[in-house]
Amino acid sequence: METKELLKKVREIELKTRGLTKQVFSGEYNSAFKGRGMTFSEVKNYQFGDDVRSIDWNVTARFNEPFVKVFEEERELSVFMVLDISGSNNFGTKTKSKRELMLEVAAVLAFSAIANNDKVGAIFVSDHVEKFIPPKKGRSHALMILRELILYTPKSKATHLNEGLKFFRNVVKKRSICFLISDFYDENDYFEGLKIANRKHDMVALRLFDPAEKELPNLGLIKMFDAEKEVIRWVNTSSKKVRENYTNRFVECQKDLNTKFRKAGVDYASLSTDGKYLAELSKLFLTRSR
Repeated sequence: METKELLKKVREIELKTRGLTKQVFSGEYNSAFKGRGMTFSEVKNYQFGDDVRSIDWNVTARFNEPFVKVFEEERELSVFMVLDISGSNNFGTKTKSKRELMLEVAAVLAFSAIANNDKVGAIFVSDHVEKFIPPKKGRSHALMILRELILYTPKSKATHLNEGLKFFRNVVKKRSICFLISDFYDENDYFEGLKIANRKHDMVALRLFDPAEKELPNLGLIKMFDAEKEVIRWVNTSSKKVRENYTNRFVECQKDLNTKFRKAGVDYASLSTDGKYLAELSKLFLTRSR
């Protein structure tokens, strides 16, 4: 991609997503992650209206009257995005591919972070860590992440999300917010690594999918390409059983992810390439802020 074309594309993404960030997520980002980066400051006497969950029971027992802990918001909060750039994310049948949806979602999160004076960083992962962008503040840094995501060509097309999670845990020592953005087509186990990361950090999973992954159209005998294994398969889509099995696999995968993310204590949303992802993101933010 030529420099002029790249700058135009980045500018278009910025204008679209910054507008959406102000319109849709005004206040929701801060509310959703409020208190995630808090440090203990002092204790004070309990007053009517204070959150009872903040009661310091040790001090209360010592002085025989209720005291609550007072927390101060950390000045700097880091937001990380672990981005799955494997081959399967190039798929898309609607207005955009999953990779293009990832770009828009990353832009929304990045501009939400910098609007709240937070740092933002990124980790690109396939079956290994492809690129690490340390967190910084500011518009120029957010734009740099988007440029890298547009231009970067993965060295591998396979997926191993746990490699990205392991790298994140080893490199990022201070509690941070981390968005794991993927279609989660990964034959390797990553849930144990996700649970470990969630013990220290605030992990959020965003699943990208295309409507054609839910329902196979009746197009007769067609050639399908596995972008990660680079294998071509012929599929008889006119077979009702084949179409039903295809849909059932998607539904079962969705149920399995729902169950596993819930057990891991990780907030989770599914985002579609059909253009309706903002409503799901907004719902996730609102749910977290309650």
